[in-house]
Amino acid sequence: MGKVLDKLKAFMYDKKKDRLGGMDVDRDKILQTIEQVGQIIYGKEEEIREVMLAFMADGHILLEDIPGVGKTTMALAFSKSMGLDYRRIQFTPDVLPSDLTGFSLYRRDQEAFVYQPGVVFCNLLLADEINRTSPKTQSALLEVMEERKVTVEGVTRPVPSPFLVIATQNPLGSAGTQSLPEAQIDRFMVSLSIGYPDYKSELQMAMGIGYQEKLDDLSAILDQNMLLRIQKEICDIYIRKNVYEYMVRLVRATREHPYLRHGGSPRATIALVRLARASAWLKGRTFVVPADVAEQFPYIIRHRIFLNDQARMESADKEQVIRDILLSVKRPVLGERRR
Repeated sequence: MGKVLDKLKAFMYDKKKDRLGGMDVDRDKILQTIEQVGQIIYGKEEEIREVMLAFMADGHILLEDIPGVGKTTMALAFSKSMGLDYRRIQFTPDVLPSDLTGFSLYRRDQEAFVYQPGVVFCNLLLADEINRTSPKTQSALLEVMEERKVTVEGVTRPVPSPFLVIATQNPLGSAGTQSLPEAQIDRFMVSLSIGYPDYKSELQMAMGIGYQEKLDDLSAILDQNMLLRIQKEICDIYIRKNVYEYMVRLVRATREHPYLRHGGSPRATIALVRLARASAWLKGRTFVVPADVAEQFPYIIRHRIFLNDQARMESADKEQVIRDILLSVKRPVLGERRR
């Protein structure tokens, strides 16, 4: 196995070779996309990169943030930069599942019921304030996120590919909200918060031209076919067995931590594998290293763990638990031999 890894390293650093069917060219396009979105959302390079990684890994994103920090602007900037069909829906208590999935409407001129597609028939959907709609509507969205298709009146229709969702939750004003069930929140690959910009970034934003004018000037660097190709390329990223074992141990540690009443599911392990591969790909490597795993672990696990009474009594939070797990689970060394 060590010889295989050495070959992979040599292969990665040989600039004369066409790695993974044009990986260098595609990677440059991804980096240009991240840079372009960064010209709209100031001072949030890490968050923009993480959203891009989730897209590359064919995953959905949960943004838990206060209003006005640029969630909608970020989604629109990504859609324009990636050449994606973009739609947005503002969730309220009166939004129905049929608003998402579509419905049949009788047309007198055709003397028949004609299907009217719902809002999910797009490439990138921004589901704003998902916790403000009914559980039935939430379930309809989460079902299409998982299945990538909708069934209306017995007819199943696939949504366009790629199909990516950015859902937002507002932690302020909990009156009239419906929190996502724990089993359903697991459908999101990553969760993160944009947060307030730092002083320098906010000053730059205040002194700049209007964001709408900048959005109109954005050009499509990627297209749908290129993104689908990149998602397939990422599946070819090599992972050594002891790195797989490291991922499994991290997720299993959440199920045994004394501060948690509920840990990560096997879906969390799958998400970690896919996101670690995307991270390695973006860094120009053809294999995953433990640092990729440790870097992505907080993003895939934060929304999947739930604190118990002991944690609240001792004023512990999720960030502390995640740090404890990363410190307690031994990180493998790629060069070591298994006995």
